[in-house]
Amino acid sequence: MSEDTCGIEGCSAPAVKSYSAKVCIQAGLKPANDKAKRVHLCKEHNKELKKATKTDRLLESLGR
Repeated sequence: MSEDTCGIEGCSAPAVKSYSAKVCIQAGLKPANDKAKRVHLCKEHNKELKKATKTDRLLESLGR
């Protein structure tokens, strides 16, 4: 199994999770590959994405 690296520009840390590129861009992260549909994120960038989308995730869960 190949080890994926973080797909954010300038980062080469090992990836722990992947998200759609659209969500990453909305959270203010710049993917290294503009044409990719999914972006692998390292632990630090995953934390940044979760902080940026906290209110959206909360509102979505309340709407269920």
